[in-house]
Formats: sequence, C-alpha cells, structure tokens
Amino acid sequence: MSNPARVSEIFSSIQGEGYLAGRRQIFIRLDECNLDCRYCDTVYDRGIPCQVETAPGSGALRPLPQPPNGDALVTLVTEWCNRLPGAHHSISVTGGEPLLQAETLVEWLPGLRRILPIHLETNGTLHAELGRVIDNIDYISMDMKLPSTAVCGQDLWQEHRRFLEVAVQRQASVKVVIGQDTPLDEISRVCAIMAAVEPSTPLFLQPLTNPAGAVDVTAGQILRLQETAAALLPDVRVIPQMHKMLGAL
Repeated sequence: MSNPARVSEIFSSIQGEGYLAGRRQIFIRLDECNLDCRYCDTVYDRGIPCQVETAPGSGALRPLPQPPNGDALVTLVTEWCNRLPGAHHSISVTGGEPLLQAETLVEWLPGLRRILPIHLETNGTLHAELGRVIDNIDYISMDMKLPSTAVCGQDLWQEHRRFLEVAVQRQASVKVVIGQDTPLDEISRVCAIMAAVEPSTPLFLQPLTNPAGAVDVTAGQILRLQETAAALLPDVRVIPQMHKMLGAL
C-alpha cells in the first residue's frame, strides 16, 4: 500500500448517527473537506499527527506520524477485533470528506473489508470518486446539505442527486441536519430527489446539537419537518447525535 492519506483519528466507539446508530464501529477519520459547513466542529491542521486510541474504547489517544501506512491500519484493526471479538459491527470511514482521498481508499479498503464491513460517511457531493470505491463499500451514509443549516449560498442539489444515483447500488441512507429555521420546502426538495432516485432509501433527520451537546431544535419544529418528509417518503426517522449524549468519542 503506497498511496498516502492524512488520517486525523482512529478510535472505537458507538455510531451515533443514521442507519447504523447504536452499532459499535472502528472509526477511521480522514482529514480535509471540500465544504465548510456552519455547524462543523472539526479543525484541520496539516501539522497535527494522527491520534489513535491506545486501546479500543479507552478514550486515551497517542500520536501516530502522518501519513499512516495502510498495512499498519489493517494490523491495528485486526488487533482490536482479536482483542474484542464480536464487539465491532463495521469500520466507519469518515471525515472530513473521505472521498477526497479516493485514490488511497482504492488501496486501503479491500484489506480492511476482509476484516469488517465498510461504512462510508460522506457529504454526498463527489459522485465520480464514489464510483471508484463503491465495490468495496457495504453501507453509505450520505448527507444532503441544507442551505438553512450548512452551506449558505451553495446549491448542491444536483451534486446530491448524482451522488445518490451511484450510492443506491449499496445499502444507502440519507441524513440531513435540521435546525430551528429549516424551512419545509428544503425538506420537500430532499424528499423529491430521493423519491425520484429510490424512494425506499431511509431518510434521517438529525437535529442540530449545540456546543454543550444538547439538541438545539424544539420538538414542535422537529415534528413539523418529520410530518413533511413522512408524507413524501416511506422511511423517515429522527435521530439526534447519540454519541454526544453518551459522552463517547
């Protein structure tokens, strides 16, 4: 494995979002992103080493020089699975935006997938890059970025539709981060895209979380947005960021 990729964190935790919420995963968080969402709490600094848990679930981190070696990742994941047999459901490749480093994922994913299924968490904008790696992906959790909460001034609807058209080759789901000011027409737009591509795809409404870890959207607003989506799609769920409520990584 020769292609380098910057990885910010490797840790074991409970998936707190979307289709696999509640499952324990090994998270490989890649650095860098092509978007700048208003609610993003990730800081990118090319001078920071990768942080790896000293033991799965310990919460204690040690530095690993950048860029990590792909064979070393396979060895680490194998060791953690041997240490905790049956504990992990899958590997979550997340970010940042992991598909920015698709060339590296082409090399890394086959070896990792021989250990555990692969779950890709993505902002749903890089459909060509997804096409390069999809043969080694099992689950895809894609965001649709709403102007009201994420990317003011950017129209990503067509990018999201093209991405979903590729993603539905696997077990795909869509997540949208909703806020107190999210208009009903944005949710309707998301649902229209999903209905046109594959209406059975699950949609997850994720209320914004404030810096203290609490949901920052009223129950009334959440229910209004859920009602709008449920009238248009058969599988709509509301899940806040569970890992933050648990105090987990």
